Amino acid sequence: MIELSVYAGLFFVALLSASILPLQSEAVLVGLLLSESHPVWLLLVVASTGNVLGSLLNWYLGKYLQHFQHRRWFPVKPTQLDKASRWYQKYGKWSLLLSWVPVIGDPLTVMAGILREPVLPFLLLVTVAKVSRYLVLAGITLI
Repeated sequence: MIELSVYAGLFFVALLSASILPLQSEAVLVGLLLSESHPVWLLLVVASTGNVLGSLLNWYLGKYLQHFQHRRWFPVKPTQLDKASRWYQKYGKWSLLLSWVPVIGDPLTVMAGILREPVLPFLLLVTVAKVSRYLVLAGITLI
């Protein structure tokens, strides 16, 4: 039961850290890697799956929350939305390879939803970015 809770905890921290919440899935992953009590490949799969699914939730939020952009409670100002939209249109879907970068990565995934980036290319690029980041982190940690 404890094993399952370790993986579930890693999954949910990775999922939530792909949102606007200030969580650090990297720190949790590094701690588990250093404990050497879990298979590295399984930790990488769990963290990557949670993080990619968190980005997919951002995409859905972008796709459907835009309908409310003219409401007073909407969290993004029209000028911010226009600036982010121009940036995303300039660099296109390839900017999703930066979805792993703190501060800019999560808004990129929301913007992809707002601009109706097709879900399959979105998932492919975000998966490449998120998995690569965790692979590099694991490599650095285990050297």
